[in-house]
Amino acid sequence: MKQALVIGAGPAGLMAAQELANAGLKVTIAEAKPSPARKLLMAGKSGLNLTKDEPKDEFIEAFGESANELRPMLEAFGPQNVKAWANWLDQSVFTGSSGRVFPEAMKASPLLREWLKRLQEQGVTLKTRWKWLGGNDFETPEGRVEFAPDVTVLACGGASWSRLGSDGKWAEHFADSVAPFKPANMGFEVSWSQHMTPHFGAPVKAVRLIAGEQEHLGEFVISQRGIEGSGVYAMSKALREGAELRLDLLPKTPLEEVEARLKKAGKQSLPNALKRLKIPAAKRALFFEFGKNGDGSTAEKLKNLPIKLDRPRPLDEAISVAGGLRFEALDDGLMLRNQPGVFAAGEMLDWEAPTGGYLITACLATGKWAGQHAAAWVNKT
Repeated sequence: MKQALVIGAGPAGLMAAQELANAGLKVTIAEAKPSPARKLLMAGKSGLNLTKDEPKDEFIEAFGESANELRPMLEAFGPQNVKAWANWLDQSVFTGSSGRVFPEAMKASPLLREWLKRLQEQGVTLKTRWKWLGGNDFETPEGRVEFAPDVTVLACGGASWSRLGSDGKWAEHFADSVAPFKPANMGFEVSWSQHMTPHFGAPVKAVRLIAGEQEHLGEFVISQRGIEGSGVYAMSKALREGAELRLDLLPKTPLEEVEARLKKAGKQSLPNALKRLKIPAAKRALFFEFGKNGDGSTAEKLKNLPIKLDRPRPLDEAISVAGGLRFEALDDGLMLRNQPGVFAAGEMLDWEAPTGGYLITACLATGKWAGQHAAAWVNKT
């Protein structure tokens, strides 16, 4: 029986192992950490968002510059397939009002336990604390080990959340084939004045974020270090690339109406006038932090408030990353062109996904694609 090796036991690696086992190969998974899928389990602590139930083309286009490369994989294993796969693992799912799909248990642990059980029943062997050193070499609890399979799928993760196993150190083995890592879906640092201290931890809801030509209606949180949360993550790529962040603090109220309401406030102080407009304290604080100076009327600033960002949060704190193995270094089956028999999948590929279920779906889809093509390749040799 031919042997397959999968390096990395996250969603992409486990899915690749599943496909290789389905094809009749003897599969070993090598995982550097003491247990598998740690990042998946961490993501599931706040509700495991598996995918997003929306039209296939709309779903794929959310991947932006990588949409064309990912299209074949996402067409083969998209949102509806993810839902069916979760049901196959005895995990019923539901779709929220935003289209986001979650297991009814909300957590990742029941799904992962069942998945590992199914893989074990297929004869898949999981080796933990096996750190890949490049080539066929591993550092293990028993010392240095050489493992030379007939085919390999790399699913080593990106370069964020290193404590959970994704440290990006694998990139040193593929120097010319790797696009530089950049943080994605991350918060941004802001140098706050002292008057913002009482608002640390406060949510800013129902706000329109504007960065260049991109707009997003959502919310975020003011933290001691800056701003973070889903609304900020949705704009993170544009902001990372230098777009200025502006906020419409009253997105449901036209400018003319804001002006009229302020005029009715008459000679009241500006703080009292803003209270009269029923603007929440956190939004008022942001206005006084960034809107005291500069051009424009009070109403114009409430509708288009510039926010001065210092820098993105560090790469290791990002939810995900951009950068990784370039698609031009891979063939259509995700095999490295200069390393026959070595395939790659998941976050180690050079793509960037927004939050909302896109990330996990693409990891599963690329893992399945790489596993299927790896099995087809080795069975031909």
